[in-house]
Amino acid sequence: MKSADIRQAFLSYFEERGHTIVPSASLVPENDPTLLFTNAGMVPFKDVFLGRDPRPYVRATSAQRCVRAGGKHNDLDNVGYTARHHTFFEMMGNFSFGDYFKADAIRFAWTFITEVLALPKERLWVTVHISDDEAAKIWTEEIGVDPARLSRLDEDNFWQMGDTGPCGPCSEIFYDHGPEVWGGPPGTPEEDGDRYIEVWNLVFMQFDRDAAGNMTPLPKPSIDTGMGLERMAAVMQGVHSNYEIDLFQNLLLAAAELTGHDDTRAPSLRVIADHIRSCAFLIVDGVLPSNEGRGYVLRRIIRRAVRHGHKLGATEPFFHKLVAALDAEMGEAYPELRQAREQIERVLLKEEEQFARTLDHGMGLLEAALSGLEGDVLAGETVFKLYDTYGFPYDLTADVCRERGVTLDEAGFERELEAQRQRARAASQFGGDYGAALELEGTTEFTGYERLEDRATVTAIVDAEGNALDSLAPEQKGVVVLDRTPFYGESGGQVGDTGYLLLDGGRFQVTDTRKQAGHHLHEGLVLEGEVRVGQAVTPQVDPALRQATMRNHSATHLLHEALRQTLGEHVQQKGSLVSAERLRFDFSHFEAVTGEQLAQIERIVNAQIMANAPTQVEEMTLDEAKARGARALFEAKYADSVRVLTIGADAFSVELCGGTHVARSGDIGPFHIVAETGTASGVRRIEAVTGEGALAWFAAQERELTAVGERLKAKPEQVVERLDAVLERQRGLEKELERLKAKLASAAGNDLLAEAQDVAGIRVLATRLEGVSGKDLRGLHDQLKQKMGSGVLVLAAAQEGKVSLIAGVTDDLTGKLKAGELVNHVAAQVGGKGGGRPDMAQAGGSEPAQLPGALASVADWVAERLG
Repeated sequence: MKSADIRQAFLSYFEERGHTIVPSASLVPENDPTLLFTNAGMVPFKDVFLGRDPRPYVRATSAQRCVRAGGKHNDLDNVGYTARHHTFFEMMGNFSFGDYFKADAIRFAWTFITEVLALPKERLWVTVHISDDEAAKIWTEEIGVDPARLSRLDEDNFWQMGDTGPCGPCSEIFYDHGPEVWGGPPGTPEEDGDRYIEVWNLVFMQFDRDAAGNMTPLPKPSIDTGMGLERMAAVMQGVHSNYEIDLFQNLLLAAAELTGHDDTRAPSLRVIADHIRSCAFLIVDGVLPSNEGRGYVLRRIIRRAVRHGHKLGATEPFFHKLVAALDAEMGEAYPELRQAREQIERVLLKEEEQFARTLDHGMGLLEAALSGLEGDVLAGETVFKLYDTYGFPYDLTADVCRERGVTLDEAGFERELEAQRQRARAASQFGGDYGAALELEGTTEFTGYERLEDRATVTAIVDAEGNALDSLAPEQKGVVVLDRTPFYGESGGQVGDTGYLLLDGGRFQVTDTRKQAGHHLHEGLVLEGEVRVGQAVTPQVDPALRQATMRNHSATHLLHEALRQTLGEHVQQKGSLVSAERLRFDFSHFEAVTGEQLAQIERIVNAQIMANAPTQVEEMTLDEAKARGARALFEAKYADSVRVLTIGADAFSVELCGGTHVARSGDIGPFHIVAETGTASGVRRIEAVTGEGALAWFAAQERELTAVGERLKAKPEQVVERLDAVLERQRGLEKELERLKAKLASAAGNDLLAEAQDVAGIRVLATRLEGVSGKDLRGLHDQLKQKMGSGVLVLAAAQEGKVSLIAGVTDDLTGKLKAGELVNHVAAQVGGKGGGRPDMAQAGGSEPAQLPGALASVADWVAERLG
């Protein structure tokens, strides 16, 4: 039975029993910052079990893709070396949210295994928790399992979501591979072999554990189960290793063909076949290689796969070519994989090419360190140097060392890593946290969506050193906290508002507004009068700056959607900064955006602006926002109630956003992209201007163009044509100059040869040339060598403190004299080094003052070698 057939049979079986088929969730856990990746089938239902996320169904089933390659659940180091460890796997699950419980869960699982899959009952073994008499009775009396094939386990059979919260006993189903495989039944750790393999786990969530460890029965006990698809496929296909199932065999064959290694049992091929699955699906879900967080884990997995391919003999990028084989295996079950295939291939290819340079260099350094190793422990300092200085990943060093029987000094590596962190912290400069001393009750009510002016009361004041005060005197800086404010506090990329707090007889200038612990902190300076706690004030936001900021903020939402339409659905927001002057938008993308693409993006945004559609902002629940199709930052944590912004014609952009926005898209005014750059691996940045900022930018460009035209004596519309003519004339003059220089050099060459010395019957010329650049030395060298007929020459030039050298030896003398050795002899005396062929070599240096002595030594060097 093929893997795809097992997957479909499972989902259909539970659908027939009243379960709603729920599509696989993203590998990036939604609204859950506690997890790096979705690592179990129940993760997408976590809030459902906790009662925070009501669903229209009480029974569900899913085929959930999972990754365990970082954090608590990290199987990366075992992949390829064991039969059942993977970075990526599929967890089949059925769930009950306060509906059925133990009896039905057990019966569903047993019926599916013994009737649908038709596994022999005598090959199955079950376990229960030692305290769970109820489950044991169901298994033996209702299902009819032989008590001799039931084990009671302790900590292995109790599940909990965390230190507190829902928890309960488990019951597992094991498959017996037979006496020919070593190992005892569950519960015999002294015989922990591979004969009995767990294929299904049933979790009975029936208690709520408090901080003291007390467990109270849940009013609506629930069911969470998981059946590993790969493990069950191995059972159904009569093989002992997951890597022998149909899905992996095809991937292994493809990897073997690409690497030129035909033994599909090789651990390195298994690593590659496993890793293509996790890498491809992580990219599908918006993760891109980077140096932090999820992107760093992805980069590690890619590089580990590439390193194993390199080990097998692959010399060209190969990993990205496996996406086609993966698509053939899983594209039908996961259409999103097929849709993103080209994007995945591009990302992987770029990462392979980038890593190739690091790999070749790092492997050479590691090989050198291992060859000179005394003992079997690689020092932590060496491991850290490879990691920090040369960018060679720690886990690759660990892989290579494990293959050589060498242990890593992990403690030493961690010491070096912590020392680096301490240096980084010491070098960092942090601004003062005005609010550090504030411990305030309640929150500041924000009224800035509706108005720019309000009436409020001062609830707290803190000075620049963080001390709570009763008042601020004239010219004193500090932070003022109000009970209500129209000032927007910096968040979501939008900068904080500026303006004034008007007092009786005074003014407080607000230079920035920040949010902290539910309060808005108004930073600024007392211009006149005195600010006191309990005082009534009139906060007034600077309307011009707020309006300009809103234009730029609303434009970022149009820009985000335009990027997705132009570059692809993989584009995800990675950060933004929205001020009155301009907007900055960071997004995931694997290569520079072309000029044509930027022009298209700009056209799309301006078309939406000209449509002048009304902007709509709605308050709704997070679930309602999801149903509406609203986009969100997948790393962010959202409250139950969210603000959904719809902007542009035909709901062009629908996103969660708590910022302030224009009333109609036309209020944004002209939109223009002024820069596109890279900020990190896989992250690009666009900077743009809108409204008056865009008009000012256009005016500045027009002034520049007019100034250029005046210098070229051309009208603005003639500038390009006139400039082309000037450049063409310049190129002609440069060619003529080069021709004349070559003619002069040829003439000078005859004079230079007259300076050659006779050393043991050989002509030797060593001289410094004035007014000649380093790149001109090669041409002069060739001319002199040809005229010399037989001999040795060294030419030197010095410009701006740098020395350029070239040495030549005619072919009849290269048996005794080597140009590479000669040029290094001279270069060493002028602070440099070089190399080349026996007949010609080049070098550089940094000490022009030493040239006379270095050149004078050439004759002695030749004489010594002819000796």
